Amino acid sequence: MAILSKEEAQAILKKALSFSKSDSCEVSLNGSEGGNIRYARNAVSTAGQISTMDLAVSATFGKKTGSATINEFDDASIEKVVKRAEELAQLAPENPEFMPLLGPQDFPESPTYIPKTAAITPDTRAEMVAKSLQVVKEAKLEAAGFLENGTNFNAIMNSKGLFAYNKSTDVSFSVTVRNQEGTGSGYVDQGFNDVDKMDTLALSKIAAKKATGSAGAKAIEPGKYTVILEPLAASDMLGNMFRGFDARSADEGRSFMSKKGGGTRLGEQLFSENVNLYSDPMNPDLPSATWNGDGLRLKRTQWVEKGVVKNLAYSRYWAAQKGVEPVPFGRSFVMEGGNQSLEDLIKGTEKGILVTRFWYIRSVDPQTLLLTGLTRDGTFYIENGEIKFPVKNFRFNESPVIMLNNVEALGKPVRMGNVMVPPMKIRDFTFTSLSDAV
Repeated sequence: MAILSKEEAQAILKKALSFSKSDSCEVSLNGSEGGNIRYARNAVSTAGQISTMDLAVSATFGKKTGSATINEFDDASIEKVVKRAEELAQLAPENPEFMPLLGPQDFPESPTYIPKTAAITPDTRAEMVAKSLQVVKEAKLEAAGFLENGTNFNAIMNSKGLFAYNKSTDVSFSVTVRNQEGTGSGYVDQGFNDVDKMDTLALSKIAAKKATGSAGAKAIEPGKYTVILEPLAASDMLGNMFRGFDARSADEGRSFMSKKGGGTRLGEQLFSENVNLYSDPMNPDLPSATWNGDGLRLKRTQWVEKGVVKNLAYSRYWAAQKGVEPVPFGRSFVMEGGNQSLEDLIKGTEKGILVTRFWYIRSVDPQTLLLTGLTRDGTFYIENGEIKFPVKNFRFNESPVIMLNNVEALGKPVRMGNVMVPPMKIRDFTFTSLSDAV
């Protein structure tokens, strides 16, 4: 029962609203089912199947709201959870930032659901992992990985007539490969809506090659280097930046988008001209639901164009305070790039460092977005367009804002979780010390 059709979800939500006696009421229904398989030391350690569904009710009297959740769906249980939410609402303090519910909206359907991904079985997962294990065993390496797939649905309805529904699929795979001495390590991480795009064999070969190639790493002096960030490393950095495009935190002086003395940096050129960033729920490579939890429609939104910040995200409350239209955050972000491959970027580099990924990233200064962290799982020295030797890992201190001002070249964007980013060639990236981590 975990995955309901649009009509089935609608029937349950209507039933819940029929029991409501509050001034306004919103109900949501969420369900998922899927499975996973985990392996370590070249052997499967666990496998599981998960199915879950819950109903959440938010009841409001005036500006006082109470919420309750349940995972039983008979009439008596649904009536009980609605009553509980109303009881909690009567006890709650008034919300000074309360916004009334939205009425009916038009939400187009996004291509988030792939039937073949939804049809993945335990045998399918086992076959995909077997391909990965074949690679590492033949190379006399050791692997630890995780493969997971899921089908999800989300639906909301309120007493003002709004209804939204979305069904989606996803499959993700990650694996760490090391040599038997523990001196070399490689890593890959990939996710898609469409299982046909997931090639565990090819991905495991990449991780195995890095594990073999990163053994015997040499120590070189920290400092400022030209770096080539693989898409995973680039997404590690940029994920911390996207949250900064929030109008309220910028207006209140709490982000890199805040201007000294007040105001925001909206409309300023903060990045290189080759930086373009947008969100689009209809993007075929990175689709998402076309609505958010507030019931706002998500559309294609240009956040950065030729380095200039074009939009900030406004919640309904903050938009009302500022007298503007709400601009919801996208569920996923796309950074445009070029047509060059990672190999092309390496060939065009006289001297530099190739970074597979970053790890243990922490904030140093939120207002400049200065971050610190470590390289990991394959860091290599480039000279005259070729990878010459592996280098010991570094600690870095760098801001993605500064990083995106130092872009020299961008490759073809690749999906990494809920973002699409290209491999990036960056000048003057700051490494501050060495790390003994593999």
